[in-house]
Amino acid sequence: MTTNGQLLAQQANRESNARTYPRHLPIALDSASGMIVTDVSGEEYLDCLSGAGSMALGHNHPVVTEAIERALGNDRPLHTLDLTTPIKERFVDTLFESLPTAFARHAKIQFCSPAGTDAIEAALKLVKAATGNEVVYGFQGGYHGMTAGALGLMGDESVRAGIPGLRSNGQQLPFPYSYRSPFGDDGDHTTASGYVERLLDDPNAGLDAPAGLLTEIVQGEGGVIPAPDQWVREIRRITREREIPLIVDEVQTGLGRTGALYAFEHAGITPDVVVLSKAIGGGLPLSAVVYHERLDSWAPGAHAGTFRGGQLAMAAGQATIDYVMENDLASHADRMGARLLDHLARISTAYPTIGDCRGRGLMLGVEIVDPDVETDGPRPAAPELAASIQQGCLERGLIVERGGRHSATVRFLPPLIVTADQIDEVAEIFESAVEAAAFGGASP
Repeated sequence: MTTNGQLLAQQANRESNARTYPRHLPIALDSASGMIVTDVSGEEYLDCLSGAGSMALGHNHPVVTEAIERALGNDRPLHTLDLTTPIKERFVDTLFESLPTAFARHAKIQFCSPAGTDAIEAALKLVKAATGNEVVYGFQGGYHGMTAGALGLMGDESVRAGIPGLRSNGQQLPFPYSYRSPFGDDGDHTTASGYVERLLDDPNAGLDAPAGLLTEIVQGEGGVIPAPDQWVREIRRITREREIPLIVDEVQTGLGRTGALYAFEHAGITPDVVVLSKAIGGGLPLSAVVYHERLDSWAPGAHAGTFRGGQLAMAAGQATIDYVMENDLASHADRMGARLLDHLARISTAYPTIGDCRGRGLMLGVEIVDPDVETDGPRPAAPELAASIQQGCLERGLIVERGGRHSATVRFLPPLIVTADQIDEVAEIFESAVEAAAFGGASP
């Protein structure tokens, strides 16, 4: 019988040193259904990673597998570059129907290479071509992918280490992180938005005119930090008044994850550019940038990629989007997220190692801190304790991820079809892992 250890050892011997997840989730997966994944040794786990949020309907949902089987069974082309097909047109119809009417009625779409980071690159090229400016503004703590342009707008210095030239066309601004305000204040969002406005209007700021401003509405890899709705509205006002294209990165938040179909809907704004991937492919690789038609100044071939015509992903994505809308899974995500957040808040009152519980919908995070340090502000992050909690969760049958500053935030990204009973079980396992880590593995 093949074991986890055998496959992990083989993987370590043959794969790049850049591999990540197997280092802190040392399992080899064999099968999966819904929210449950099973490793090669037969152990089952509740999956609160969901392919980094890409599995909106969990693993092997019938509507997804049936859509793929129909496409395969009818001898459809597997990929078509950017030649159109009935499958592609149905996908675009469905995607545009899911977007707010005010945005969709003026929208153009560019399909990109399968990863979301390529759609980010496309968005950066789009606004630079449209405005003639070179610099794009992003936000501290932001994560937009691992290609060069996206890395130039990332806050994590460790990822950029040893790669010169990434900052040349990016400028980062403070994000409204209420628990650890970049301004050292109480985290009021008006300070952060006011800073952006003053900076843009300061002739001596030493900054080039921006081609665009790129933001997440909820920072994911940055530690599950939700932007206040009023801050989002202020950033939209600031960029609109100065004719700066606003790019919203919905790669992880899109399609119901935050309790609305798209995270920017919470604030009631209309962006100029929306970047999509992950969930819109139904678990298969797919990415696109959707933008206002006035920005469509590209020449033919200005952005391309061989696999931008993946038909199976479009079939799976169309089925997924339809299912999410027909079953109002965004509202379900809102309710289940509130249920989990209530559990996490209750747990935090018993364990001072939990500094903050936050997020939106089914995109939640718990920041782990050092309970032994007395301070007037937030306690220092405790990455080793967070890693211990993550390991404790895995040992008890729960897969969670870490992120944020110092990788001290435990992240929850269950599929949108998660049940109330599963939410309760997730919370129970997490609490047990927190207790074990807080008391060195022993009961208090």
